[in-house]
Parts: sequence; C-alpha cells; structure tokens
Amino acid sequence: MTRSEDALETATSDASLARSKARSAEIDLAIDQDPSRFRILTGDRPTGHLHLGHYFGTLRNRVLLQNRGVETWVLVADYQVITDRDGVGPIRERVLGLVADYLAAGIDPERSTIFNHSGVPALNQLMLPFLSLVTESELHRNPTVKAELEATEGRAMTGLMLTYPVHQAADILFCKANIVPVGQDQLPHLEQARLIAQRFDKRYGRATPERPVFPRPEALLSEVPLLLGTDGQKMSKSRGNTIELRMSADQTAKILKKAKTDAERRITFDPEGRPEVSNLLMLASLATGEAPEAIADRIGDSGAGMLKNLVTESLNEMLAPLRERRAELIANEDYLLSILHAGNERANEQADQTLSEVRTAMQMVY
Repeated sequence: MTRSEDALETATSDASLARSKARSAEIDLAIDQDPSRFRILTGDRPTGHLHLGHYFGTLRNRVLLQNRGVETWVLVADYQVITDRDGVGPIRERVLGLVADYLAAGIDPERSTIFNHSGVPALNQLMLPFLSLVTESELHRNPTVKAELEATEGRAMTGLMLTYPVHQAADILFCKANIVPVGQDQLPHLEQARLIAQRFDKRYGRATPERPVFPRPEALLSEVPLLLGTDGQKMSKSRGNTIELRMSADQTAKILKKAKTDAERRITFDPEGRPEVSNLLMLASLATGEAPEAIADRIGDSGAGMLKNLVTESLNEMLAPLRERRAELIANEDYLLSILHAGNERANEQADQTLSEVRTAMQMVY
C-alpha cells in the first residue's frame, strides 16, 4: 500500500468513526425520549471470571440501559469458548459464575433476558444462510480474525474462529436487536452484522412487504477509557493482571499493593506520560465519581502508597454490596439455573420465530 493509499484509508476510517460517534449520541438522546423503541444485545464468553475491565467497560452500562427502560438481552456465549481453545475448561462453573455476576451487578431477570448459545438451537442454525452471504476474503479482513491469524504463528485457524464474526451477527440479528453497546474495536463486527442483514433482504426479500426480516443494528459506543492491568499491560484474564469481581477485599488489596507505578513521588494525572499512575487514578475515579485530576491533586506528594490505599478503599467500598450479593447467589445453584432456563425459554421463542421468518423469505417452508 502506498503512502497516499494509507493516508486515504486512515482518513476514511476517521470519518467513519466520527459518523458512528455522532449517531451513537443521537441514539442515546432517543433512548431518553422513548426507550421502548430499542432492544440491545450484549454478552460475554465464559472463558474466565469477570473483572473490573468488564464491569466498568460493559456490565455497569448494561444495568444503566436496562434501568433506562431499554429491552436488554444478555448472552452467555458458551459456544464461542471453543473458537480459539482446544476444550471448554470448567465451563459449568464459569457459566453460572457469569449469571451470578450479572444478577449481583443489577441485571434484573424480570426486565432482561439472560441466555446461552448452546441452549438456543435456532440461533445457531442462522449461521448456515448467513455464511452464504459473506466471502472468505471479507472474513479474513475482520480485525479479530486477522489478529488471531497473526497470533497462531502458522498453526491452522479453526473454521469457527474464521466464522466468528458471522456467529456474532447471528447473536445480534436473531433477537432483532437494533442497538449494540460496543467499543470502537468492535465496530467492524457490527458492520458485518449490518451487511448480512442488508444482503439477506436483497437476496431473499422480506418477511412481509412492510418490513425486512432483520433490522440494521447500530452502535452505542462506550465512553469508558481503556483500562490497563495492574502490570501496566492490557487488562486480560489470561495475563492474571486483573481484579475479579468475585475476589475478596483482602485479595483486592494484595493485588493493588503490587500494582505498577513509577519513580515520581508527586501524583499527577497524565495518561500519556504516566500511564500506570493514571490508570490507578482512573480506577478510583470510576469507583467514586470524582475526577481523576481532583484525586491526583488531593494526594499530591503523598506518593504511590497513598494512591494505592485510596484506590483499594474506593474499589472495595463500591464492590462490597455486589460481592455480598454474589456470594449469596453462587451458593444457590438451583436459582441460577432457573434464571438461565427461563432466559433460554424466551430466547428460543424469539429464535424460532426469527428462523420461521427466514425460512419463509427463503421459500423453504414445505
């Protein structure tokens, strides 16, 4: 790629992101005016335990959207565990742990639907017609697939990993979600879902003359900044640099005591120049609602020890009711399973209806 081509691609990408941000702001205002117009799809892979990155990045916002009146569907993406793994691991424990995290954080099963991939066959059946609507080259261009291919270092990629964006499209489209809370890095996945919806409509027609089978889902962009792990690297379950929601106050304190900072004694908020210190300030800010700059000014020359103590106290105070509720929930497996089964029942009703519309549009009802 030439310099001019590279510059053009960057400019196009920046313009697209600007449009997505503007549209996201419009959607946010529209939710306040009439939340009944919207349905969201969001979820997690049960590959480990949820941590602060998940809570501040997505989970807390899901609860806010639910409480604003938006119909909320939360997916436990158990089939996606095997996209890049040789086995499922302790998946039962992790699935139930996810359900407990959701409920403890404030997801209300009376207002939101919690369900899992493997419990909704018709959702996964949508993969077949959807795969006919995308090309191999399009899949290879997806950022997540490209990153995985680079990370394999020559090992063969699984078919499920290659088609991961199509599976995500099925998640979004089966329940007719019209908004999806995402970070900027997930925009290409959402664009793939929009493209599949558009191509299905063009190739096979509509469920009725008045409306397409699938809405065109739009992004509701997250405002939360990227959080680093306690080692200053990307926060990740696999790196062991996270504070899990299930951890005790003492475990949290122990981890934060070892968190990476720098040699300067005076505490300042400077994300570019002092990323590790600024990350701790941001954690305290997210936990308390106080601006990170104000927290830094208050600590001043008291140093990293004072900063870590403040972050520990702020997080433990914020998480205390969630952890107490989670401990109660995780001890009641029957209740967690009943929530998941009820959610799967609702999801199956929706998936069967959507699949029926798809078969009708494809003239495959006989």
